[in-house]
Amino acid sequence: MGVLFAAVSGAQEPSTAARNDGNSAPCLPADLASLIAPEGAGVRVSTEQKMSAKPRHIAAADLSPEARRAYKAFERDARAGSPAAEVNLAVASFAGYGAAPNAGNALYWLHLAAQQGFAPAFYNLGVLYFKGCGVRQDYGEAFANFSRGAEAGDGPSQVNLAYFYSNGLGVDKNLIAAASWYRKAAEGSLAEAQFGLGDMYLRGEGVPQDDRLAFAWFEKAAVKGYNSARIMLGSMYAAGRGTSQDLESAYAWISAASLQGDARASALLPVIERQLNTTQLSAAKGRAQLLTNNARQTQSAALH
Repeated sequence: MGVLFAAVSGAQEPSTAARNDGNSAPCLPADLASLIAPEGAGVRVSTEQKMSAKPRHIAAADLSPEARRAYKAFERDARAGSPAAEVNLAVASFAGYGAAPNAGNALYWLHLAAQQGFAPAFYNLGVLYFKGCGVRQDYGEAFANFSRGAEAGDGPSQVNLAYFYSNGLGVDKNLIAAASWYRKAAEGSLAEAQFGLGDMYLRGEGVPQDDRLAFAWFEKAAVKGYNSARIMLGSMYAAGRGTSQDLESAYAWISAASLQGDARASALLPVIERQLNTTQLSAAKGRAQLLTNNARQTQSAALH
């Protein structure tokens, strides 16, 4: 089963701040669009990653009455000096939620919130500079903004700062610093950071190599429904690395990722399935469904 483990081992990716999944406008970070979610008569903008929550991607302006009311409410509160409203207004302006898309307006309000030391503003500015959206792409400026957000305690900023340190983006590569920032966010229960720290323990990068600690951090993220962690946890069970070999558990965790639509997981399942009897396979599938349901319930509760 060592082949299975090797097949899925992979470096930590940046937070969704640094990715575009193709469902949003070309220069609109998917992260920003996905942060807009209906809540009553307005919208809620959250910086916390929701592992399986369906993002509300906006490819064109949403000028519905609900969106217009939300935009006006954000604008009113932003003009009154609320940094949270300033960030909400910036995100809505960038996404075209309640008004025509306006990158200049978005940047104005983000900078205003940043001047007040509001951590999510630094995070979103870091996203824009990383992607080159509405500004010239500048890794150094992105790093500076993620640094400010991270120092202010913003978990997603800490994850992206760790990624920048681990890849030498906008700063000299520093794996010890990367592990340190992953740890800060991981101890704050951010699943992406828990996965990142587990990956560093697995590789012995920035921290001493330790399969058991890698397994423990992957497990924390996997319980939250983070697919990459579920696949790695299942792989470690399959290989007996950091834990006793347990093919039934391996199948359950990887199958749980597959149930959430992860194609990587689906490709791995037949390798394990051939080594399980009918009873084991049935139990593993039942457990995978339970893991999926539990994660969805946890994420749903976190949204309310």
